[in-house]
This record gives sequence, C-alpha cells and structure tokens, in this order.
Amino acid sequence: MKALRSDCLRVISGKKRGFKLKGPKSPRIRPTQDRVKESLFNILGYIDEESIVLDLFSGSGSVGIEFLSRGAKECYFVDSSVESIKIIKKNLINIEFMDQASVYKKDVFVAIKLLSKKDLKFDYIYIDPPYSKLIEHKILQAICDVEIIKETGIIIVEHSKRNTLEDSILLLNKIDSRNYGDKSLTFYKKDIKKGGI
Repeated sequence: MKALRSDCLRVISGKKRGFKLKGPKSPRIRPTQDRVKESLFNILGYIDEESIVLDLFSGSGSVGIEFLSRGAKECYFVDSSVESIKIIKKNLINIEFMDQASVYKKDVFVAIKLLSKKDLKFDYIYIDPPYSKLIEHKILQAICDVEIIKETGIIIVEHSKRNTLEDSILLLNKIDSRNYGDKSLTFYKKDIKKGGI
C-alpha cells in the first residue's frame, strides 16, 4: 500500500485541530487515513481528560496525537522502526505534546511486558500492526496476559478486512466492527455492552 503524503496527515479535531503532521517517506509505514480516524472518534465519542492511551505500531503517531488533541491526559507511543520513532518525536515536539507523551522504540510484545511492570493500565489501546503478519490475536492475548487494559477500557484494532477477528479472546469480547474499504476497525472490551460502544 502506498504511503500517504505528509501533507495528507493532520489533526482532525480538538485543541490542535488542523495541525499538519509529518508523515513517513517509507511505503512500509501506513498511516491511518483521516476518514478512518474521524469515524473512530465519532464512535468513541467524548475522551475523558484523565484518559491514558497506548498507541501500538504508532507509525507517525497520528492516532495517539488525535487522542491528546481531544483531551486525553497521556499517551504512550510504541514502534520498532527508527524512522517512525523520529517522526513521532518530531510531531510531538512541533505540536507541543511531548510533556504528555512517552515514546518507546521497542518490539510491541517487549513493550507490553515493560508497561505492565510499570503498573500501567490504559483506557484506550490502539493497535495497527502490519496487515501481512496476522498477529492481532497474539497481541490481544499478550494484553490479556498482563491485564494492562482497565475494566472499562476499550481496545481498537485496525486490520485488513480479509482478516476477521474472533468474537472473544480470553478476557475480551468484540463489541463493534466497522469496515472502511479494504480495512476494518474492531473494538474489544472486557464486558459486553449491547448495541456496540
């Protein structure tokens, strides 16, 4: 999939609305499209100002930054790519969110264990792994194993539409799923809430 041009990335809403973000040069880094982000936050609705967010496979950091712009207290960004980490830090500095962010250049599974050792629990976890690797189940299982999602927290997985995720994975239940072209957003929570989120 072709990378989006850097001038296509922007903050959609909140206190930094319209702010342009630096995008990747590498076609391997696949930023979440604005229309998908907009739909995501329409579904989630109000973001509590005490919310703590984990953005896994952060890429440009645009999703985590959107959470911060909409009022989240803090966001943890995780990516194993040197290019991505540089872009995330530049975007955070330019948008003046560095004091609300923690950035980790680590393998996702290593990072999940590290964050659990810090006794962190998240209100939102956004997961956007490479579509070709089909590792969503393993990541969700790793999150359950160390219980870094709060009882009321929501996990969102961006994935290929061809890869249908399970209705339940250990402690998690699928509560919603939406398709956008060739990709999907699937939502999980520890408890089922009828009618989606």
